Amino acid sequence: MSKIKIAHILHSVGGVDVSLRQILENIDSSHFENIVLHGDSDTQTLFQDKNSKQIKEYKLPIYRNISIRNDYQAIVKALKIIRHEQPDLIHSHSTKGGVIARIIGFITGIKVLHTPQAFSYLSTDKKIKRTAFLFIEKILSKGKSILLASSASELKRAIDEVGYSHSKTALFNNAITPIEKIYELSIPKTWPDKYLCTVGRPCYQKNNEELIRVLYEVNKTEDIHLVLIGVGHHADQLEIVQNLVLKLNLNEKVTILNWTSREDVLHIVSKAKLYVSTSRYEGLPYAIIESLALSIPNVVSDCDGNRDLIKNGYNGFCIKNENTEEFSQKIIQLLKEEKLYYEFSKNAKETFLRHHNINEKINNLESIYREELK
Repeated sequence: MSKIKIAHILHSVGGVDVSLRQILENIDSSHFENIVLHGDSDTQTLFQDKNSKQIKEYKLPIYRNISIRNDYQAIVKALKIIRHEQPDLIHSHSTKGGVIARIIGFITGIKVLHTPQAFSYLSTDKKIKRTAFLFIEKILSKGKSILLASSASELKRAIDEVGYSHSKTALFNNAITPIEKIYELSIPKTWPDKYLCTVGRPCYQKNNEELIRVLYEVNKTEDIHLVLIGVGHHADQLEIVQNLVLKLNLNEKVTILNWTSREDVLHIVSKAKLYVSTSRYEGLPYAIIESLALSIPNVVSDCDGNRDLIKNGYNGFCIKNENTEEFSQKIIQLLKEEKLYYEFSKNAKETFLRHHNINEKINNLESIYREELK
């Protein structure tokens, strides 16, 4: 029987890049053939399959910011590639990948499965821009496009707000391979041993200013550091965060790191006392999944993605956003109550093993691919 051919289209950065690599490195390569169309400046790391064999890739002018010229060129080039490769399905990841893929799907008639990893219209609090982005999502949801959500919250939002019918949605929760080994840091360790950790560029989505305010409150009671990993792509609020750190006299309590290797990130997360997130929205954040796999309790904001992973009072605390006092008090509670901490730590690992181990879950995605071709 011939292999099912999947063309993946995406801007391959951050969690979107992690997501695709986890799929490619675990899907059954004897039944599925994959090709990747991605940005010409997003990643230099080759894509590999389950057998460590290099996967065919094409580079396109795919960038985060809207550009009529670049976006048009990306669509034209991708269309030519898709017509040459003739995949059975297209799987798009991220907003820009989804726009390109669904236009190509409309032109060619090839079914598109789209995984937003957080909808684009959530990325702004400006009403006109938010309305325009939502309108685009509604238009692109038509035709043969299927919403393949990365979390139950994303699935619900797709139906309630974007307008997908139940019959045109599916769910594949983000998942990773179990973390068998923690490697030594490849970068200098410049922070103390007792620290909180978060991963994500300083931007509207991650709401790191709130996290700095939380840290300020925690340090009134507990001497604790914060390691913020992920300055790099589109860190448009870095200066705001840095200025707030200085204003609150926390410059000795905060370490801000650039994007580094995944091995370094896992090392840092594994040694943290807690993983923390004050995000306004997520898809299903890989950094939190990784923290669960490493048995690290969480204190996070109650937003899409976060609430799907952290069950309040089980493997961490999930706090209504902008509630600085409660957020800081829950961190202090976990730092002080050893019994509760270790209970949450055990439950964190159990959550990962039951719901986000890709070795156990990849068959679900393979079944979705097959089902959509019937």
